[in-house]
Amino acid sequence: MNINEIIKQRYLIQKQLGLRDSQQTFLAFDQQTQKLVVIKLLFFNQHLNWETFKLFEREAKTLQALSHPAIPQYLDYFEIDDNNGKGFALVQSYLDAPSIEAQINEGRTFIEEELKQLAIAILHILDYLHTQHPPIIHRDLKPSNILLSNRSGHQVGQVYLVDFGSVQAAANQGNTLTIVGTYGYMPPEQFGGRAVQASDLYSLGATLIYLASGQHPADLPQKDLRLDFESSVNLSPQFTRWLRKMIQPSLEKRFSSAKVAINALLEPVAIVETQSLNPTKPFDSRVQLSKKDDVLEIFLPPQGFHLGLITLILFATFWNGFLIFWYSSAFTTWTSGGWFMAIFATGHLCVGLWLILRIFFTLFGHTHLRIDSEQISLKNRLFGIDYPFSKPKSRQRISKIERTQIYYQEGSENGYVKVHPEIKIWMGTKYLSLGNDDQLSEPELDWLTFELSDWLDLPIS
Repeated sequence: MNINEIIKQRYLIQKQLGLRDSQQTFLAFDQQTQKLVVIKLLFFNQHLNWETFKLFEREAKTLQALSHPAIPQYLDYFEIDDNNGKGFALVQSYLDAPSIEAQINEGRTFIEEELKQLAIAILHILDYLHTQHPPIIHRDLKPSNILLSNRSGHQVGQVYLVDFGSVQAAANQGNTLTIVGTYGYMPPEQFGGRAVQASDLYSLGATLIYLASGQHPADLPQKDLRLDFESSVNLSPQFTRWLRKMIQPSLEKRFSSAKVAINALLEPVAIVETQSLNPTKPFDSRVQLSKKDDVLEIFLPPQGFHLGLITLILFATFWNGFLIFWYSSAFTTWTSGGWFMAIFATGHLCVGLWLILRIFFTLFGHTHLRIDSEQISLKNRLFGIDYPFSKPKSRQRISKIERTQIYYQEGSENGYVKVHPEIKIWMGTKYLSLGNDDQLSEPELDWLTFELSDWLDLPIS
């Protein structure tokens, strides 16, 4: 294809933008609309293979179904058969903005605030793509496919995402191995031909690290299969931790969606850098911790007898003694109103049974927390029988780990009541509690909080 050549008696070729095997990309002038457009041409030659043709056709169908101001607009798709050969042409709107890659090569740098603005803008685009039916996965997010224009002060400018030549509909992933993407920006699962919504998040994280460090992700060292970028950037602890979660090799440890990643960036919790303290298990602790790549389990032993239990035993004795007297009277006068006495005290009976259960659990019961790749559960075990605090919940809902401190709140009598410290595993507006009621010592709480935070890769608040 030559400069000033006209395609379809309409599109005047102005300059070449890209060349790759059987594909060519040109900037052209649409003589009908009087606007600049981008034309991608695919020619049938010795370089063309079925996978390339399939991706080209998929890009056209994808753009035709999308409508977003930060994504090129589909304009036309047609066959070509001229002196240059046979093939297909995809016409899309032209976005007058240079790529991040080009701007970096010209010496542009990004401060942390600009990186956050860029991240949020791209995450909103990804959220739009990922919430299509079926979800659309870009699979090749990198600096050369992100355009920026209208920079003003510390405002990063208008952000665009282009080049949908590697796009994949999540529902259409079959058994055929198709490795698409760019080395350094590809998450591990894409090397196996698999891509999910979180795969684009990894690519975005790697892109931001490139902008912050000035080093290509492939040139950075690795630690436990993860990019070891921390020493190469000058970023706040919160943003560094956010990036660390974006590029987790394990899908289960990465943000599950663009929305979750946005919320974590916009509403960062106070991070306690316990990694530097690295608390370990107290030598006399009877707590058992089992930690693997896919399962974490914590077993809390019985508290056993302690002074605080005396008050509970005395109260339970008084309460249940009264209930024995009450129900004795109810049964002896059953036909003359005793049945009403029995029904009336049903709630009191439940309380009495709970007090007995609480005493036995304190003396002989265990607590079992289990987190695997799919769900989290917290159960009690007493005399070999498990009963849950609540139904197992999705692990993807876990948002943060909170380590509370001792505090005092107003009680019904005698002024203030001591509230024991605990570990709260938050899932939205609800949480699971570990170690409340003085079940764990302060060193044990510090140790288990660190282990949970490290294994889940979540901040401690």
